[in-house]
Amino acid sequence: MTFGTYLYGDGQIEINAGRRTVKVEVVNTGDRAVQVGSHYHFFEVNPALRFDRDKTLGMHLNIPAGTSVRIEPGGTREVELCEYGGTGRLVGFSGLLNGSTVSHPARIEAFHRALELGFQGARAQQDAPQNPAKKKGAH
Repeated sequence: MTFGTYLYGDGQIEINAGRRTVKVEVVNTGDRAVQVGSHYHFFEVNPALRFDRDKTLGMHLNIPAGTSVRIEPGGTREVELCEYGGTGRLVGFSGLLNGSTVSHPARIEAFHRALELGFQGARAQQDAPQNPAKKKGAH
């Protein structure tokens, strides 16, 4: 066995089954390659990456755990993201969202922080979009 080899059982393996997914095109506007790990909150990745951040709040790369995606300087890449499982509470990363992905005030604050800190693809808005996974009337 070689270090880093994946050993799988028989049959198909499905990751992130049943979770909402979205594809976004990402452009690296910086002068250095950027590597993003499988579970990093994509909304909060490197500010030099330009993409529609509105679509990515509460999402991470839809790739196997422990793997990553690399985007070269000036490069463009389409990535597929999926929703986080669990309670939707995210803390850390770049400090844009420190709370629940379904909390409307936390979402609005995350969008404002991204804009203030110069994250590419962040847009000024009066109101952040509601989480599409949240049902109307749900608390």
